[in-house]
Amino acid sequence: MERVSVNPAWAGGRAPGSAPDAAEIEAFHASMPGFQRTPLIALPGQDGRRVFVKHERERLGLPSFKVVGASWAIHRVVADKCGGTVPPRFEATAAAARSLPAGMVLTTATDGNHGRAVAHIGRRLGIACRIYVPSGMLPARIAVIKKEGAEVTVVDGSYDDTVRRSAADARENPHHLLVSDTSWPGYETVPSAVAAGYGTIFREAYAQLAEATGEPAAFDLAVVPAGVGAFASAAVRNLTRGEGCDVVTVEPRAADCVRRSLAAGRPVTVPGPHESIMAGLNCGEVSRVAWPVLRGGVRAAVAVSDDEVMDAMRRLADEGIAAGESGAASLAGLAVLAEDPAGVRLLSSGRHRTVLLLVTEGVTDPDAYRTIVRR
Repeated sequence: MERVSVNPAWAGGRAPGSAPDAAEIEAFHASMPGFQRTPLIALPGQDGRRVFVKHERERLGLPSFKVVGASWAIHRVVADKCGGTVPPRFEATAAAARSLPAGMVLTTATDGNHGRAVAHIGRRLGIACRIYVPSGMLPARIAVIKKEGAEVTVVDGSYDDTVRRSAADARENPHHLLVSDTSWPGYETVPSAVAAGYGTIFREAYAQLAEATGEPAAFDLAVVPAGVGAFASAAVRNLTRGEGCDVVTVEPRAADCVRRSLAAGRPVTVPGPHESIMAGLNCGEVSRVAWPVLRGGVRAAVAVSDDEVMDAMRRLADEGIAAGESGAASLAGLAVLAEDPAGVRLLSSGRHRTVLLLVTEGVTDPDAYRTIVRR
């Protein structure tokens, strides 16, 4: 199968820019007790390139980047229920949450990290949570969601089936506050808030790059794991410096809906089962709200195998970076990009001197991690 698809509709590398409320979002995150920057780590470069890993190993005690988007989206949901007047500070959100009508429940579909993040913020705010998961989800991932105090509903089907079930239940139950990171017709505001929240990660990376180099600097290439495309759309919106940054997405070979959609010029559904070890990326449908941004803003898309991701996990471990399966996809994607003929042509321009790898999770399944890296 094709491994690298260069986007024929790429609009020249100039992204639409950060969300207009970027300062508010950063202030909100800074107000959260325990919120800290994740590290930007230099890796040995290839062919003279500087390669940096933004390692989302831990955010607010969770081993993933997802809580950055979920927290802002939940703030917006709570503010909307309170008339939109809640200041962008976590303590104000918590106060507003206490005034919500009795019986309100935060809900979402997940293959792991997003649901855990929603449950975590719900617990902090004192709001009950119901998290919908696909039937093939590992018991260890379900257990950590339950540990956050959430009720877990197992849906017989794929992640995409789980999304549809959570949406149907929310339509029927006015007490369900749905916080999905993917979108569909009529449901776009909350997923847009999730993606806007992710912008903090990229603004951190730029500040850290300047600190590391001692000069104003920009990334020329960013490799980003893509599930439904929300995080990749945030990368496109935020990685704008100088001539812009080429954003390359990475997905499992069996769930490469972004790659196939870009190649076709329209959203393409990849039917399940999606059974790669990259649990958070096993998505067969592109987010409706993310698609217009991805359509013109992603430079290329890469599909990787489980074996390639396991090799990337071991390579990262050799550098002292403990990354889960979905997180290591970015390094696996860069390796494929450097070997595939289409990727080699893309990189041959010589302008991709500073590379950002988004390693979007730490170790989410310790037993599997130990087996893969053998340590």
